[in-house]
Amino acid sequence: MNNDVILEVKNLCKDYINKKLVVHAVSDVSFTLRRGQTLGIVGESGCGKTTLGRCIVRGIPATSGEVLFHSPEGKTVDYLSLKGEALKDFRRHIQMIFQDPYSSLDPRMTVYDIICEPLKANFHLPKEELDKKVLRIAELTGLNLSFLRRYPHAFSGGQRQRIGIARALVMYPQLVICDEPVSALDVSIQAQIINLLKDLQQELGLTYIFISHALSVVEHISDMVMVMYLGRVVEMGTVERLFTRPAHPYTEALLSAAPKPDPDIKTERIILEGEVPSPANPPSGCYFHPRCPYATERCAQQSPALTDVGDGHMCACLRAKELHLRQSARV
Repeated sequence: MNNDVILEVKNLCKDYINKKLVVHAVSDVSFTLRRGQTLGIVGESGCGKTTLGRCIVRGIPATSGEVLFHSPEGKTVDYLSLKGEALKDFRRHIQMIFQDPYSSLDPRMTVYDIICEPLKANFHLPKEELDKKVLRIAELTGLNLSFLRRYPHAFSGGQRQRIGIARALVMYPQLVICDEPVSALDVSIQAQIINLLKDLQQELGLTYIFISHALSVVEHISDMVMVMYLGRVVEMGTVERLFTRPAHPYTEALLSAAPKPDPDIKTERIILEGEVPSPANPPSGCYFHPRCPYATERCAQQSPALTDVGDGHMCACLRAKELHLRQSARV
């Protein structure tokens, strides 16, 4: 295996079972992530983005599949199979930044205690060493050191998210899953947090999985982009290729709906007909065919595999090579 690869996700599935009802939240997702890259994951609400991230970090148990983590020492471990002390040892390598900076922080703990908690749970360090590590990560994330003894209620949303970032990074993980970390923030604060994440990635050598529904944010921070629909990956490729030459009709529709910062750019929005199907009762064939303007009878009968349509660009569409989708201006 190439030493640049840090994560391989293979055929990951997550089903929720309620009596006789089975909800396929994530269906057979596979991808490879290289060290130092940022993989953006986009899609409509309910497409399985957050569920996928939480399965990878072991926040919720996956139904099946593998999450292979490659350490810098060359050791490969199936993260989903770890138990007990082995799991505890590896948890420090994969951390998560949560979406809501209000509910994700314990209101009864000071900022110092919130940031320090992962260190106390995983290591037996003297007070001086704990203070040193907390102060260091607080400085890196732009927190005022005089505020460490205050409680979360005293801070704005942007400051709270910096606290959440500091908590995730205090053990210096190698992979960080960012679950819509700026969606609850004002636009001006969003830019600050995104730039902070990019600076921290350079300084600490981090690898990100960045989950978001904001295409402009994903374009700004990501190297690779993965598009999900109804729990499945429908397209994956580099930012440049995916944003300018989409291969899947769903991606084309998403890009057409994204606001453009240049008022001189005139685009016609593609309005998808119908509603998103239920993951408990998905349609036959291609999951997207009931809403796809290019669908044929074959699309309703045959499920498309994720295949290379050129230069490593992956797409799950039976007509990907024959369609001429709308060229998109950069978001």
